[in-house]
Amino acid sequence: MRNLLAATLALTLLGYGLASAQAAPPQAQAPKAAPTQAAPKTPQKPPAAKPAVPGPVVPGPVVPTEPGFTIGTSDVLGILVWREPDMSGDVSVRLDGKISLPLIRDIEAAGLTPNELADRIQTAMREFVTDASVTVVVRQMNSRRVFITGEVARPGAYSLASSMTVMQLIAVAGGLNEFAAAKNISILRVEAGKPKTFPFDYKNVANGKKPAQNIVLKSGDTVVVPER
Repeated sequence: MRNLLAATLALTLLGYGLASAQAAPPQAQAPKAAPTQAAPKTPQKPPAAKPAVPGPVVPGPVVPTEPGFTIGTSDVLGILVWREPDMSGDVSVRLDGKISLPLIRDIEAAGLTPNELADRIQTAMREFVTDASVTVVVRQMNSRRVFITGEVARPGAYSLASSMTVMQLIAVAGGLNEFAAAKNISILRVEAGKPKTFPFDYKNVANGKKPAQNIVLKSGDTVVVPER
């Protein structure tokens, strides 16, 4: 009897413990902390570009000239004024031998070397620009030309930028054609109002013979290459 009561009491206590365990509310878990967001980075400005220092840049084509070259009518010149782009530019020498520039208007150019003209422009501009520095270059040399006609690949007028011989002009003109009378070429020149003619034998000159015939051309000379 005692054993039965003891067993009953044990079962009762066990059931009460299970009920208490089920009735106890679950412990609340502490909420997880939200991840900390990094502060947005302030965009950094790129370093300011250093101002470009003007240099002696000569845009466009420049015709090389021989020492002592003098400017003539119809020549195209590039006037470059240091740090003054509005006063720089290309100008053509008029038939009266003058050019026109901003501020200083007309100035004589024909008969001067590029350096002499640059000095004159520089002196005239210093009334308006205290530190004016001027450079003059030749863009097109139209006042000094030589001509070649007849049996060559490209007959026509050619600028006489520097000393040029008859053989060199023929080469610039593309060489002789198949039917050119190479031994009977002539150079026509006018000196002191009188016409002169100089013979030129292409084959002999090319072979090192008669080198004196390969004369240096002057402005206005015409090389005539006849057909055989």
